[in-house]
Amino acid sequence: MTDFFENEVETESEDSDLSIDSSVPLAARMRPRSLDEYVGQKHILGEGKLLRRAVEADRFASLIFYGPPGVGKTSLAKVISNHSKSRFLNLSGVESNVAEIRKSVESAESLNRLHDSTTTLFVDEIHRFNKAQQDVLLPHIERGTVRFIGATTHNPFFYVNSPLVSRSQVFALEPLQDEDLEELINLAIKDSERGYGKLKIKIAKEAIKLLVTKSDGDARKCLNALELGVITTEPNKSKTINFDITVAEESIQQKTVVYDGDGDAHYDTISAFIKSMRGSDPDAALYWLAKMLYAGEDIRFIARRIVIAASEDVGLADSNALRLAVAAQQAIDFIGLPEAQITLAHAAVYIATAPKSNRSYAGLMAAKKDIEEGRTLAVPKHLRDGHYKGAKQLGHGEGYLYSHDFEGGYIPQAYLPEGRQYYEPTENGQEKRIGERLQYWRNQFEKASKAK
Repeated sequence: MTDFFENEVETESEDSDLSIDSSVPLAARMRPRSLDEYVGQKHILGEGKLLRRAVEADRFASLIFYGPPGVGKTSLAKVISNHSKSRFLNLSGVESNVAEIRKSVESAESLNRLHDSTTTLFVDEIHRFNKAQQDVLLPHIERGTVRFIGATTHNPFFYVNSPLVSRSQVFALEPLQDEDLEELINLAIKDSERGYGKLKIKIAKEAIKLLVTKSDGDARKCLNALELGVITTEPNKSKTINFDITVAEESIQQKTVVYDGDGDAHYDTISAFIKSMRGSDPDAALYWLAKMLYAGEDIRFIARRIVIAASEDVGLADSNALRLAVAAQQAIDFIGLPEAQITLAHAAVYIATAPKSNRSYAGLMAAKKDIEEGRTLAVPKHLRDGHYKGAKQLGHGEGYLYSHDFEGGYIPQAYLPEGRQYYEPTENGQEKRIGERLQYWRNQFEKASKAK
């Protein structure tokens, strides 16, 4: 990785006055104007990648970008529009309505007819459009009236209408890497036209690292913090702005984790938490638990997932896991936050470090599959209810052997009309002893069957 700041970066100029419009936020001023200026998203914009080839060849119709805030969705749409030399129209999924959509399309049609010019219609937060609003776009996209680019922080496969998704190429944008954010800081400080190149700024390496770390891949947040620190720090006698670690801490404030209660971050994080417990990694389980708690996730939701994991993933390898998980679920309602965090950590680590078995659940799924796909088995007569009037006449309950009447509480007896086996215990934890006991019973039943 290129280290733009070996110790610190210092820019200086005889003219310390900004000639740019300071009323426009730095993040907006520093938007890239071309693909070469665009920072990040190498997985889709690197040399030879599909999107870069499509943009450079000017061969694309409809695109949807999705990813967390501040990763460059709007900037990329504008860069693409600039590259294709088309007019850029911007609509908001929050503010725009059907009338505005129609007006934009009519404008694009007129421009194309009169000047043979194309229009890029960019819809930010496309998931906010209802079905009718999204459907209005479809015929115009198909006819090529506009080149459509949508942006969303929500997974479009869940939150955007299927017909619109099927007509678009979907690209996921990822949080920016640390080196990308460092590059953006460097560009903003050095750029005399749009950034702070006309100011004398001395920024400490530790300050840069803090801004990058706390921005969490969000370019907008990073540049906003840089801007706040620069404009609120008084220059010294030599007209130098010293952007040190203290300034950085005051500018960035508390780190905000990107976490939507009903979107990808919610489901992806709980998925990682569950899989970490299942995979016997207590360190990862604690990290994802901490992320959810930091972001304000409902502790009852977390507790429910721990209870499910106790049966689904630990099962009979350690039955104490379910007892502890249920106790944790009850305890968090009793004690509440912040102390409930202690209980959740206790339960999560127990589940993660417990021996694992999903054989009881797997057996249930196998039995359900047999019921769905095969002939439903009738209950054997000796197992049917024999306590009502007329049951004896039907032979219900006849020949049933009461297990507790026999030594060890077991007597070989058929409980299925066919010799099917669904539960196959592992040798993990307590289930090893269960397996040994079950094998003994199955052997006894086999001997009894052969004796008949």
